Amino acid sequence: MWPTNVEEHIRSDASTYSVEGVTTPEGRIVNVSEVNCDGLEGSSPGSESVCADIGVEMLQGPERGQIVHVTLTSAVYDSGVEVGQRVRLFRVPIPDAPAGYQFSDFSRQVPLVVFTLVFAAGIVAVARLRGLIALVGLAFAGFVMISFMFPALISGSNPVMVGLVGSSAIMFVVLYATHGFSTRTSTALIGTLAGLIVSAALSYGAVEWAHLTGVAAEDDFLLSNSAPDLTLSSVVIMGIIIASLGALNDVTITQASAVWELAETERDAGKIFRRAMRIGRDHIASTVYTIAFATAGASLGVLLLITIYARPFFDVVQQEQFAAEVLRTIVGSIGLVAALPLTTAIGAALVSLTRREGEPELQPDQRRPRNEGDELLDLH
Repeated sequence: MWPTNVEEHIRSDASTYSVEGVTTPEGRIVNVSEVNCDGLEGSSPGSESVCADIGVEMLQGPERGQIVHVTLTSAVYDSGVEVGQRVRLFRVPIPDAPAGYQFSDFSRQVPLVVFTLVFAAGIVAVARLRGLIALVGLAFAGFVMISFMFPALISGSNPVMVGLVGSSAIMFVVLYATHGFSTRTSTALIGTLAGLIVSAALSYGAVEWAHLTGVAAEDDFLLSNSAPDLTLSSVVIMGIIIASLGALNDVTITQASAVWELAETERDAGKIFRRAMRIGRDHIASTVYTIAFATAGASLGVLLLITIYARPFFDVVQQEQFAAEVLRTIVGSIGLVAALPLTTAIGAALVSLTRREGEPELQPDQRRPRNEGDELLDLH
């Protein structure tokens, strides 16, 4: 299943980024001039929109120090273009002629680095050692997705198997590294894996039954042309599985912790289960909102088309780009619902089993020691 020779499954001439010799050097805008959009790509004939011609001083590449001119579409120019901003340009080598340049994107290196550092500092400041371990786990998850899951998908592997194997590996490392080796963590892991299996099975069934093709935007056509062995419907399946990971981890570890906390003052496994489920119901209700709003925020551009199309809501929502988002939210929520009672039941049973095997009871005044470094910062 591990992908090998991924390059054999990718067409190098299907994308501007992958064409031999094309680079994206950085430059600085030195002048901006408004121009008419007529005849420019991405512009509507007769529209009153305004485009721009910008002069860019190249900071990288063979033409470093030279000024080249490129045209910006109305949508890009309206976002706010000023002298001094840094941009990246496509540099296309042309035999026996000067290289051609096209606008690629704005340079976002500085804001990305700054916000990443603020995020990491905040996590470590509040959660301390456990927060630092969580960041390492997040980096490991990115490594697994980039090194295994994405290449395997491009190579044409089964998306359900790739999703389950990759997600399980991530959860094994993330949960045990962050929360330590314990029965409580193992309970959360079992619940998470069960929820993943449910989500994977439902995602496959939903994609097949709803006949989701994975083709909803121009980028999907580019993806299909660049990776001929990739089935675009498998991208939808994998997306649902990955989207379920974070919420499942949140719900199961919280539920397992609730069971163990309740077990300190309650002996009966049935009562522990019922009390923990009351906690879990509140948590899962808020988590469903989190999934739905996160999906709405991430796909807001697509959802705005509902208003633009001015057609009956139920007709519009059946289109590919809307139906995929709806099913992603619903399937992920069903996985959470399945994982919650299972995690709670396993936790209550294991607590009861541990007591029968003679492990000393935890009295209310003999709380389990907390992990060193978990305290919140004292800001006073």
